[in-house]
Amino acid sequence: MPSLSRRRLVKTAAFAATIAGLPRSGKAADYPSRPIRLVIPYAAGGPGDQIGRPWVEKMSSQLGPSFVENVSGAGGAIGTTAVARENADGYSLLLGNGSTQVIIPLITRNPAYSAGDFRAIYRLINTALVFAVGPSLPVANLQNLITYAKANPGKLSYGTPGIGTGNHLVGESLKQQAGGLDIVHVPYRGSSQATSDVVSGQISLVIAVMSVQLQQLSRAGKIRLLAVTTDRRLSGAPDIPTAIESGMPDLRYEGWFGLFAPKMTKDTIIDRIAQETRAAMADPALQENYRLQGMEPDSDSSPDKFQRIVDATSASLAPVIKSIGLQ
Repeated sequence: MPSLSRRRLVKTAAFAATIAGLPRSGKAADYPSRPIRLVIPYAAGGPGDQIGRPWVEKMSSQLGPSFVENVSGAGGAIGTTAVARENADGYSLLLGNGSTQVIIPLITRNPAYSAGDFRAIYRLINTALVFAVGPSLPVANLQNLITYAKANPGKLSYGTPGIGTGNHLVGESLKQQAGGLDIVHVPYRGSSQATSDVVSGQISLVIAVMSVQLQQLSRAGKIRLLAVTTDRRLSGAPDIPTAIESGMPDLRYEGWFGLFAPKMTKDTIIDRIAQETRAAMADPALQENYRLQGMEPDSDSSPDKFQRIVDATSASLAPVIKSIGLQ
């Protein structure tokens, strides 16, 4: 009997060791076990959908069933707040950008969330903002616009998706760096209506995320694209000069959209999503999809790299926000 007991003990110990080595609930190997929701904090049909929905399609075949939910309002703050309050289990993710993750927390007196409420996962794309005017405005480039604005103080207006957005900060930066231009800011609920009002002549200028729609309007002669805010020309729109080339060396703003999760999400889940996303972003078809929209896909991001970008964005925008007293 003693001998048999020892053999049973050995078998029991071996079995326990085997069980310990198996994946447990909550580890990356078991994730996901139900559909993943990507919250896009903007109305359907905008740039957020053009970025987030292709990612969801790839994840549905790579990681598991995934879907988009548009939760718009307050410049992106409503949808972002909703994700910040979700369980940190990897099943509710956010498509965030510089406005939601940096600007809104900086300009809001009592913000419903802070940048520290999220973990960065992966930067999907870089975006450029573009200065676009209607065909009736007699300007062909950014310097022409500045000269015209100086000669006609208070007569020009520019539209953006809202107060406190990156678009708004770029507009105020243009006014400051050009010597204090008198151009009226007109905030909208989104870029689409602002663009329509530029085409119809209701406003003079729109500062918007570069998109297929803007390029189509430009080719049709309905708007004129003056300059983009990136350091280099876009591969998907190489004919449009940068603001730097246009004589404004400090007028730079490289936007981004990427994936975020609530701050207590486990490393194993964050890393799993990042790995699958990196594999998806290596797909030439997906890269081409983004480039045709005037966006630059990031095929070499990571949680650490993306967090450094978020921190750098905050460091660069905070002084601008302070200088114009934005709140």
